Amino acid sequence: MAGYFVANYMITNQAEYKQYLAAVGPTLEAHGAENIVIDRDSQLLEGSAGQVTVVLRFATKSAAEAWYQSPEYQAIRHLRTDNTEGIGVIAEGK
Repeated sequence: MAGYFVANYMITNQAEYKQYLAAVGPTLEAHGAENIVIDRDSQLLEGSAGQVTVVLRFATKSAAEAWYQSPEYQAIRHLRTDNTEGIGVIAEGK
């Protein structure tokens, strides 16, 4: 089954967050990720959520975890987490 990284967040520091956007692509490409959803103006229907929603598909849940734990991603992850408020999860699906 495929693995998915799903994130939803609000950007708190646009200038610093742009560094993340510039750096994350090669880490995703190296791990075979497919962009399923990248929406920077998500519509809130229930609960509390940020304006950015991202869904990435990997071949397996283990592949998604390998990307997230990779040294390359861990080196830049702080550029997202320090400059946004929200959640990130890895899930399994079709």
